[in-house]
Amino acid sequence: MCWILAGLLIEAERWAARPARSPNAGRQGATQIKCAEVTAGPRLGPVSHGSWLERRKLGCVDMSRASVCIRTVEQDDKSDSFFASLFKLDFLFSVGPPTCPAERPAEASRCGDDEWEGEFFPGIPKIKYEGPKSKSHLAFKYYNAEEVILGKKMKDWFRFSVAFWHTFRGTGGDPFGASTKYWPWEDGTNSLAMAKRRMRANFEFINKLGVDFWCFHDRDIAPDGKTLEETNKNLDEVVALAKELQGSKIRPLWGTAQLFYHPRYMHGGATSPEVGVYAYAAAQVKKAMEVTYYLGGENYVFWGGREGYQSLLNTDMEKELNHMARFLEGAVNYKKKIGFNGRTLLIEPKPQEPTKHQYDWDAATTANFLRKYGLIDEFKLNIECNHATLSGHSCHHELETARINGLLGNIDANTGDPQTGWDTDQFMTDIAEATMVMFSVIENGGLAPGGFNFDAKLRRESTDVGDLFIAHISGMDTMARGLRNAARIMEDGSIADLVKKRYQSFDSEVGAAIEAGKADFEYLEKKVMEWGEPEVPSGKQVMKPLRLFHLGAVLMDPIKALFMYCIFFFSSCACFQTCLCTLAHFANKSFR
Repeated sequence: MCWILAGLLIEAERWAARPARSPNAGRQGATQIKCAEVTAGPRLGPVSHGSWLERRKLGCVDMSRASVCIRTVEQDDKSDSFFASLFKLDFLFSVGPPTCPAERPAEASRCGDDEWEGEFFPGIPKIKYEGPKSKSHLAFKYYNAEEVILGKKMKDWFRFSVAFWHTFRGTGGDPFGASTKYWPWEDGTNSLAMAKRRMRANFEFINKLGVDFWCFHDRDIAPDGKTLEETNKNLDEVVALAKELQGSKIRPLWGTAQLFYHPRYMHGGATSPEVGVYAYAAAQVKKAMEVTYYLGGENYVFWGGREGYQSLLNTDMEKELNHMARFLEGAVNYKKKIGFNGRTLLIEPKPQEPTKHQYDWDAATTANFLRKYGLIDEFKLNIECNHATLSGHSCHHELETARINGLLGNIDANTGDPQTGWDTDQFMTDIAEATMVMFSVIENGGLAPGGFNFDAKLRRESTDVGDLFIAHISGMDTMARGLRNAARIMEDGSIADLVKKRYQSFDSEVGAAIEAGKADFEYLEKKVMEWGEPEVPSGKQVMKPLRLFHLGAVLMDPIKALFMYCIFFFSSCACFQTCLCTLAHFANKSFR
């Protein structure tokens, strides 16, 4: 109904202001239709077929004024009607980004400029720590950057980073629906001027959030050109602005090259069967490493989203793995050549999506690949929690696998939805999961020069700019609660004692001989003959979650903590159901 109303308003104004038509007008003419003000109804989107109005620049909506704007419509001489041309061209109605008005010269010139008047996030102050009792959505309740925990400031445990692609290029679109997010500074283009404006918004956001790091893909921060030379020039121009805006405090946690979006990479980059694509990917990584180094980046990431296969029937897996190894060797050599020493090259494992099978499936697979090709000392891993669950593991498992192999370098702090089977990239808000993550980080002694990158995006339904802050605040507070819990549990020592006691039999003479590699099978057989059938004690598995809840209780509402504690206690009782009902009754009265 809204589109019909908008169309009727456009049609009425168009006919009212219809100019006299030349009898010699060409068969294919360009008709400019003025903006019609729509003062009622929901937001409308552009008439477009393709993404971001790049393929057919047909229409737009100026969301700030709820104006329906139809740009230049190529229409037939015989078909004067707006609706006739609409259906004749098989347009697709979809929601897209706001664009510059078609016939407002003053505003259009501003849309083409990289300058922006005033703040990008007006009314949002610098986010501060206010403590657990704060009722503000724009304040930290548990993340206190300067607070010292286990001898290190909280900000140094985390080294939080903002992901440019999700925060400033995320549109809310999904396979079943078009974009839902229209940030006020966007003009609907992927121009160089728009790239610069986004970069200004990025640094205002980072400064107000109070973090020191950001991450980027090369093609997210600057547009492609017609040639590699033009593309590199665009990137240099945006990076120069980023360098200026960073100042001396902010820098990239890591940079990377986007080797998965462009059609040339449909078969992969480093594993493409086309040598020209392999070479192009190498050139793109070379440039991305240079700009990351120029910006003071502390790491460089490889995520091989299309480095895998869809079918083994048309794939030479051995050749592709060999090619990928040669590609990574080239990156190592170039890192050393440009003096990128002291920085870490990271590989981000993921099992699948978009490919059926990705070669760096999980931490163990990637570690094996690095060992086989002699690269184990040149790379560390960037573990993403959502990727861990996609591979059938917990995030804690992947972190521990990386840690015990000396490969834990960085964490992409996000999570998936347990009811879905794809990479949803949600902000982590599960305190128990955050606690387990921080166990590994503390055992690792921290992550520097890595950190926690929020590779997480707003949900499709969250469309206010303030939501960007609220989402990051909730993620940072969750991780802070995880750190507080993990530190308390480690200081208490009871979990460590449980683990130590479980393996205490290896503190014996025979155990020491086994661990030293001095106990052969004949020796062990003799010991079994002496000992007889071994006694196997309880692993006290139920004690671990009970202890976690007990030690974390001070960070929870006391009544809720008691309720959860008692559930674990009474779960081992024969009268579990009766006790649970009694607890629920009293808890319900208390919550009221």
